[in-house]
Amino acid sequence: MRFILLIVLSSLAIVRPVIAQTEFCGISNTSFKPGESITFKVYYNLGRLFVGAGEAVFTCQLEKLNGKDVYHVAGTGKTFRTYDWFFKVRDKYESFIDTATLLPLRFLRNVDEGGYKIYNNVSFNHPQNTATSTNGTFKIPDCSQDVISTIYYARNINFDKYKPGDKIPFNMFLDDKVYNIYIRYVGKEVVETKFGKFRAIKFTPLLIKGTLFEGGEKMNVWVSDDGNKVPLRIDSPISVGSIKVDMVEYKNLRYNFSSLISK
Repeated sequence: MRFILLIVLSSLAIVRPVIAQTEFCGISNTSFKPGESITFKVYYNLGRLFVGAGEAVFTCQLEKLNGKDVYHVAGTGKTFRTYDWFFKVRDKYESFIDTATLLPLRFLRNVDEGGYKIYNNVSFNHPQNTATSTNGTFKIPDCSQDVISTIYYARNINFDKYKPGDKIPFNMFLDDKVYNIYIRYVGKEVVETKFGKFRAIKFTPLLIKGTLFEGGEKMNVWVSDDGNKVPLRIDSPISVGSIKVDMVEYKNLRYNFSSLISK
């Protein structure tokens, strides 16, 4: 379970570097508010039984950064202690997002995965189209996101504008590279969770084949079909077995869950 947090983040997954996509520049926040907290449990399946292996928690606070109002969004991922002996994960990602533009101004990555540690501190200069990380300064396209801001940016997409099969592209800066990512809108379904049945928006990200995920559009993501657009469930095959990620706790959502059909 090396990538507990990235399993959730990969609901908007990396493909290959390509030219800029600016279709969603200037989108406004209508889906989340400061004080929101969402917890996901990660289940691993090597046969017929799903076993809880870790969790990811996302929080959002309103702060100031260089005089600007920002959403300070933090995502932390960890394995449960019963799995630490096998592969201990303690990951933290932070994004400071301009409240006016929903573009990231700063991004922090601090991960420890089985003793393998990565730290990166990125400052974005969108007027100059640059990102300065711990390792240097890099050119970025307009409207570039980081891996955390991408999720919160995407929660504000109006899916009613799209038809099943449509692709929705983004630019993302990660590991000192610019990636084009996209999700393919599938349609609307009903999904059953521990909280009850929800009307949900379903999409699939294109995943590049690697050490964890199989290639192609095999991951499925469901988000609540209401103003919050909260991820409810993610499932995907991986290199050995499969994973399922479920929302298990939430606090201070911007709206009531109007997509909840029955408890």
